[in-house]
Amino acid sequence: MLTPDSVKTYIEDNLSCEHVEVIGDGQHFEAIIVSTEFRDKNRVQQHQIVYRALGERMREEIHALSMRTLTPEQWAEQ
Repeated sequence: MLTPDSVKTYIEDNLSCEHVEVIGDGQHFEAIIVSTEFRDKNRVQQHQIVYRALGERMREEIHALSMRTLTPEQWAEQ
């Protein structure tokens, strides 16, 4: 079973991130992801970047991922 920490590691290993938080129950996860790669991208494009970082895990291991994607500037405004 996947853990939130393993999902966090998968994201961090495949995407340059300033900050990542993941919570979940082993199949359903929620993530906050802050990356410079999200600059000048719309929300759909940002989520596609994360899906690419997770690769096959999105199809095989992760059944649901709700995410909030932010640039470092947006994160600083929080």
